[in-house]
Amino acid sequence: MAEISTPLTLDLSGKVCVVTGATGQLGRVMVRILARCGADVAIQYLQNEAMARQLSEELAVLGRRGLPVQADITDVVSVTALRDTVMAEMGTASIIVNNAVIQYDWTSVLQQNPADYESQFRSCVLHNVLMAQAFVPGMIAAGKGGRVIGINTECAMQNFESQSAYVAGKRGMDGVLRILAKEVGGHGITVNQVAPGWTISDQDREADTPDISDYASKVPLRRRGTDIEIANVVAFLASDLSSYITGAYIPVCGGNVMPGI
Repeated sequence: MAEISTPLTLDLSGKVCVVTGATGQLGRVMVRILARCGADVAIQYLQNEAMARQLSEELAVLGRRGLPVQADITDVVSVTALRDTVMAEMGTASIIVNNAVIQYDWTSVLQQNPADYESQFRSCVLHNVLMAQAFVPGMIAAGKGGRVIGINTECAMQNFESQSAYVAGKRGMDGVLRILAKEVGGHGITVNQVAPGWTISDQDREADTPDISDYASKVPLRRRGTDIEIANVVAFLASDLSSYITGAYIPVCGGNVMPGI
């Protein structure tokens, strides 16, 4: 009989994690949850330095290290500098969470600006490629495994009208990460994706608009998910409890999309 150790905990003590898009509505919650599990977190931001520094201060109260780092996740020089800063200040990162994405106006394929497709390629596909190329070699050299977690979306399965640039980018990201999972699995590095639905975040709570449409009525669980529920799954995938899961696209959307077999 296999030995079962108890209690089971999401213990990330001693781990260095990098979260991109860390100052956004979802990213900031991921930073907080990962730190509460024991991780030190590099907080990548593009413009919101004030939030990055606030998060760093919050982590210090928890006894964790938070390192604000400005970087453009679509630029190889900037991502390389991000890696070098993390290495110099915190050590080798064993967990990366690729959460950042460029926002743009949605419209039909016939009206969408072609530049929007390029921006989605850069923030979804190239972002994940550059982060892998920057941080995975360090995980391999350390010889202790690692975690690559990409934030995808339920939209990648739905293919709704007006979402073509976004879906194209996220589907391309899916292909890159599935292949990466096969290429680095032999090093004990897992590569997985979390796919949120339309998620309740602080901006909804502040505006008191958690369910302003009929979206929730069409979700099997009859409600929208929360940022904390998304971050909890990220923390699980970052932990040793997920050690035999790789190459997965995991919807966290109340059953609104269900991958087939």
